[in-house]
Amino acid sequence: MARHPDPVHVRAPGKINVYLGVGPRHDDGYHALATVFQAVSLYEDVRAHPSAGFSLEVSGDVDVTDVPTDDRNLAMRAARMLAHAAGVNDGVHLEIRKGVPVAGGMGGGSADAAAALVACDALWGTELGPRGLHELAVRLGADVPFALHGGTAVGTGRGDVLTPALARGRFDWVLVLSAQGLSTPAVYGRLDRMRAHGDALADDPLDMLDVPVALLQALRAGDAQELAPVMMNDLEAAAVIDRPDLELALADGVRMGALTSIVSGSGPTIALLCAGPDAARAVQEELRATGRDALHVHGPVAGAQILST
Repeated sequence: MARHPDPVHVRAPGKINVYLGVGPRHDDGYHALATVFQAVSLYEDVRAHPSAGFSLEVSGDVDVTDVPTDDRNLAMRAARMLAHAAGVNDGVHLEIRKGVPVAGGMGGGSADAAAALVACDALWGTELGPRGLHELAVRLGADVPFALHGGTAVGTGRGDVLTPALARGRFDWVLVLSAQGLSTPAVYGRLDRMRAHGDALADDPLDMLDVPVALLQALRAGDAQELAPVMMNDLEAAAVIDRPDLELALADGVRMGALTSIVSGSGPTIALLCAGPDAARAVQEELRATGRDALHVHGPVAGAQILST
């Protein structure tokens, strides 16, 4: 192994679930999913520094108060897992700068883990390659493999079985951020309870989960107008039920000019699909005028990449 003497800087993107169909809960606690991820231009930056032991520090453009800096952190677990798998005795100091909202439904923690895998692989010279890193990513969590690869992809199984999806051109999004996060397990649990009690706000789980052909065609055509009416998120009802602020943001975004609005993943981040860059900037300005924290991003973008060594 050719170890690298200098820090390695890796950047990995957050994601939007353009489509998220949720099936029944399995015995392992996970749900069957049929989802379409799109990586967007909101990033996590991870620097891996040579070290005798394992340590981690976190800063960011978002609130990082609740981000753990011990082995509960997915990036730390990724580094330890890689060291064990490759037989590395060295440690690493991970410096994480977060740009993706914490507990926002955009996979920021998963992006950290993917970036840590790539950074430590380069730092330690383990040379696991894309397939080896993907196998570790799958063990870390359902969203980690996608953060590793980026672009646009269909996810099945737990969301970790990925098939690249052709997405031509550029899609412009406005993200409405929330100061109060949501727990992903709690949102899935609420969806299960809503379905069990026959709540009309939640769709019944499908026996056969599938991504609509019309959605894949809209992505292939690079047509936001075609994409808007076929976007869907089964978790949305469970995410917004006790959050009237989210329901209001979903409605206001469309009223202000977005083509459609959707909760990103398990929320609470709202993703507004817009017709193009100019339309997105106009929607962003109107939302900011109401006091909301709104960001204009675009996709698809690449997955975890080394920026410097």
